[in-house]
Amino acid sequence: MKEKHYMRQALWLAEKGRGKVNPNPLVGAVIVRAGKVVGEGYHGYYGGPHAERVALKQAGELAKGATLYVTLEPCCHYGKTPPCTEAILKSGISKVVAATLDPNPLVAGRGIAKLLENGVEVSVGLMKEQSEDLNRVFNHYMTTGRPLVCMKYAMTMDGKIATASGKSRWITGEPARHKVHETRAELAGIMVGSGTVQADDPLLTCRLPQGRNPVRVVCDSRLSIEPEAQIVRTAGEVPTYLAYCNANESKCKQLRDSGVHLIKVTEDDGRVDLSELMSLLGKQGIDSLLLEGGASLNESMLKAGLVDQVHLYLAPKVWGGASAKTPVGGLGIDDPEKGYGFKLQDVERIGEDLLLTYERNDHVYGNH
Repeated sequence: MKEKHYMRQALWLAEKGRGKVNPNPLVGAVIVRAGKVVGEGYHGYYGGPHAERVALKQAGELAKGATLYVTLEPCCHYGKTPPCTEAILKSGISKVVAATLDPNPLVAGRGIAKLLENGVEVSVGLMKEQSEDLNRVFNHYMTTGRPLVCMKYAMTMDGKIATASGKSRWITGEPARHKVHETRAELAGIMVGSGTVQADDPLLTCRLPQGRNPVRVVCDSRLSIEPEAQIVRTAGEVPTYLAYCNANESKCKQLRDSGVHLIKVTEDDGRVDLSELMSLLGKQGIDSLLLEGGASLNESMLKAGLVDQVHLYLAPKVWGGASAKTPVGGLGIDDPEKGYGFKLQDVERIGEDLLLTYERNDHVYGNH
C-alpha cells in the first residue's frame, strides 16, 4: 500500500530529531504529488521549523494539489513557530494524512478541524500505533504533566548490582555501556539520589561525541552534597537541579553560587516528596528522566507509582553473596500478588549482555 510507504518514510524522518526536540514531539512529513515525493522534512531541534514547514519549503509550488503525510496532527497555535495549518492552507495542499491526533491541549483535534473548515480533505489513523510509540515520551508528558521515568539498572544473572563489598565496575560490557549513553542523549534528564553522588561522585553526562548532556537531578533532602562533588563543580556547564526539603541558607547560597538550581520540595516521611518533584520538573519542561538511582531511590520511585519504563541490562555473570546489593531496596513487597507489574516490550542482545525493556502494567501496578 503506497500510503503506508509514505507514512513509514515520515516516521523514519521523525526519528532523526530524537534527543534534540524535547519537550516537543518527534514529527516527520512527506509531500506526494502524482505518485512522486516532492518534499520531505522533520522537526530537527527545539525551537526550529516544524516538519510540515520544512517539507513545504522543499516542495515549493509543487505542493499545490498534493497530499501531505505527517506523523502527528499539524499544530494550529502560535508557539516557538507559527501554526503549521496556516502554512498548509497557504500552500494549496489538497489532502492531509495524519497518523494520530496531537494530545497537546492547545491542539487536540483543532488542527484537523481548521483544515476541514477550509476544504482540505483529512484522514487520521494511518499507522497510529507506530506514531504513538514514536512519541511515547511526548504523549505521556502532555497527558500527565510530568516526565516519563525510565528506571535503568544493570545486574548479574543472580540479580546483583554490586558485590557484598560494594564493587560494581563493570557489570556489563562496553557495547551495553555505550547504549546507556545513547539513552542519556535521548532523554531530557537523569536522576540519582545523594547516596549515589557520595559513593561514586559521578558526572552523569553523555560521553558520546555528538551527544547532548541530560539535565542532572539529584534528590538530596538535607543538601548533604559536598561543593567538591563533580556535579557541583560542573553545574555551570550542565544544568543541575538539587531537590531538597531542609537546609541552612549558607549552604543554599554556596550551591547557587556554583550554578546549581535548587528546588525546595515538601517533606514526605523525611524525604523529598517525589510526586511533587515530578510535577515541578514537568513545569521546567523536563519531559523524561533516566532514573539511575541506587536501591533506595528506586524503591521510593516504585512505591510512589512514578516508574513508567524499565531498562534492565542483564549480564552473563553470577556474583552471589547474601548481602550483595540488589536493584530495589526497602522492605519490599510482602504479598507476591501485589508486586509492581510491568510487561515486556523488547529484548535486544548487546554484545554479551541483554537489554530487556519493560512498560508499566497499570492492571497489576494498581493493586497496591
